[in-house]
Amino acid sequence: MAEIGFIGLGTMGSAMARRLVGAGHTVRVWNRNPDAATPLVEAGAVRASSAADALASGIVFSMLANDAAVEEVFSEDAVAGASGSLHVNMASISPVTARALAVRHAAAGVGYVAAPVVGRPPVAAAGQLNILAGGSDADIDRLSEYFDVLGARTWRIGTEPAQANVAKIAVNFTIIHAIEALGESIALVENHGIDAADFVELLTSTLFGGVAYSGYGDIIVNRRYEPAGFTARLGLKDLGLAETAAEQVGVSLPTASALRSVFEQTLAEPGAEKLDWAAIAEISRMSASASAP
Repeated sequence: MAEIGFIGLGTMGSAMARRLVGAGHTVRVWNRNPDAATPLVEAGAVRASSAADALASGIVFSMLANDAAVEEVFSEDAVAGASGSLHVNMASISPVTARALAVRHAAAGVGYVAAPVVGRPPVAAAGQLNILAGGSDADIDRLSEYFDVLGARTWRIGTEPAQANVAKIAVNFTIIHAIEALGESIALVENHGIDAADFVELLTSTLFGGVAYSGYGDIIVNRRYEPAGFTARLGLKDLGLAETAAEQVGVSLPTASALRSVFEQTLAEPGAEKLDWAAIAEISRMSASASAP
């Protein structure tokens, strides 16, 4: 078994780090809020004294919230002290930041693989994530034993790390559309006296059998927005990543502005910060209620 590092112990990061601990690896864990590391240490992980300490493991995984967090933790100075290591960045970040990180790591002699994932926390806990890997074939081959613990399948997206981030951005953009379509359709049928659960069963038993429709359909029908598997705030962040990535290559996203408005309306509601991003469906329900005679 190997010694590896894991940085970023939010809901997803903790689930993945726990999988690696359970597989018998020595996992040196670090989080900017050190309290998040305690349950993992109790499960058998080793508490790293700093991000640099985790980096010294040779292979380090990270699952940080956004571009700013990744830039802060993996600064030029931090990476410069980790020559010979391999960093696996599993966060959803912009392609601009991904390219800058790849250059920074290469200059320091540190390998860099982007490996954002598709799947919610229960999927991560079960080791059934889909991993979108971008980087050199040699580096991805080196990581295969760990990816096999974390995921059901590794998708090799390209040799440029940023390509994996673009693919993940596009996946999340599609999920946002699925959630919004469900929310609008459910509001429509509910206001015509049709049982929403029956309607979702109709969808998922016929033309829309994917996990996005079945999973989020159930969440929306039952208004089960807590605990959040992925918050509305993070959903808005990922929508912004899609808008920026599209703008960089001159691609038009006609629905993006309408979706942004829905997220902003959702987050303006009291308590919305802690809700799952599926809560954007409530905007359609609210608008139907407001316009009812």
